[in-house]
Amino acid sequence: MVTTRRITFKLNPNRQQEKTLHYWRKLHCALYNATLYNRKTQYQKFGHSVNYLEQQNCLPDFKEVWTEYKPLGSHALQATLKRVDFAFSRFFKGLGGYPKFKASRRYGGWTYPCKSGWKAETDGKNGHLNITNLGKIQMRGQARTWGVPTTCTIMFRNGAWFVSITVQCSPVRNTGVDSVGIDLGCKDAITLSTGEKIAKPDFIKKGQRQIKAASKNLRRKRAPNRNKRVKASRRWNRERQKVSQLQRKVARQREDWLHKTTSNIVSGNSLVAGEKLNVKGMTRKAKKGKRKAQKSGLNRSILDVGFGMIGQMLEYKLSEAGGFYVESPTQTLKPTQRCAKCWELTPKTLADRVHVCSNPNCNNVEDRDVNAAQVNLIWARGLERASLVAESPSSTSCGSMRQLGAKKRQKQLSAAEGVGNSDLSVSRSE
Repeated sequence: MVTTRRITFKLNPNRQQEKTLHYWRKLHCALYNATLYNRKTQYQKFGHSVNYLEQQNCLPDFKEVWTEYKPLGSHALQATLKRVDFAFSRFFKGLGGYPKFKASRRYGGWTYPCKSGWKAETDGKNGHLNITNLGKIQMRGQARTWGVPTTCTIMFRNGAWFVSITVQCSPVRNTGVDSVGIDLGCKDAITLSTGEKIAKPDFIKKGQRQIKAASKNLRRKRAPNRNKRVKASRRWNRERQKVSQLQRKVARQREDWLHKTTSNIVSGNSLVAGEKLNVKGMTRKAKKGKRKAQKSGLNRSILDVGFGMIGQMLEYKLSEAGGFYVESPTQTLKPTQRCAKCWELTPKTLADRVHVCSNPNCNNVEDRDVNAAQVNLIWARGLERASLVAESPSSTSCGSMRQLGAKKRQKQLSAAEGVGNSDLSVSRSE
């Protein structure tokens, strides 16, 4: 199965290349702001809505006047225009605010949307990035699966240059034949239906303590204030850099731990059953007078574990292995309150850490999180059995839900073609 993967490498440009990269980033930021200003003024003064094609057709004349944009490449400039068009599309759909002008020091980078203007000279491990009118830049990094490069994005983050390359590849991952249910929590990050619990790693607590101490030192320094025209002190800038470094370190450690944990789960299970969580709603700020300190601590615990990242990692890794990841409807199924033995609902509070079934004929006693993981697994198995029965009573050779859906679509398509052929034969006979 051919799919798209994004691999990020770190760039090590020399002094002249780094100077040119910063200059190009400044030019792309200026083009972004000019494109935004053109759309805004054309509509406010003349009532004319400028679209992407109109601005794209102006690029040749624009480069004749501003000749410094010629070395950047036409496709990269078109991608910057497309970024502005995408921002306005999100605004009109109600998915974001009105696009704003960007400062050059905060502008991330630019994109080569096709294969022209750059070339990745690598097999997935280190190598060089050859950019037109700039030369070869050394890359550091390793991809798990390499393929055919399609797009390239140059980024400047945290004082370093990176390149993000999308490739068309066919990733392969090994998995087992077992199935498991999972339940996410703050104390124990992941609880499996087998009873195994994966605790939140210690480096998160250690990192939070270091960030808290560094943030306390930051508050003691003179912070910038634009309204009072006060500049930040040099000590404030140093402490702010320390806080950012600590935050980035914890984020990298968390991502590494999540990748290793989810890969370990996928290696032994072709079916993983989770639950659909509204992480954005769960981490929303508390209302006034509603124990804001406790809610902020709960939000921090949820984000430290990475509830939203676990499901995404399991989904794409299982798709590579030929398995599938299923999320149960939490609001209707209520796995925390439902008994895995008799399916009876037993109301609980957050303080109740043990499930004691209220059904007198069941009397099931189990750990709260383990029971919830078992409920998710039972629901997923029932969904799988229902899908298999709907397809064929004897269809046991399908490797995943994706393959099962493909078989269903093929069957429906063949049936539709059969109906069309029969109608055609009838019309011919008439």
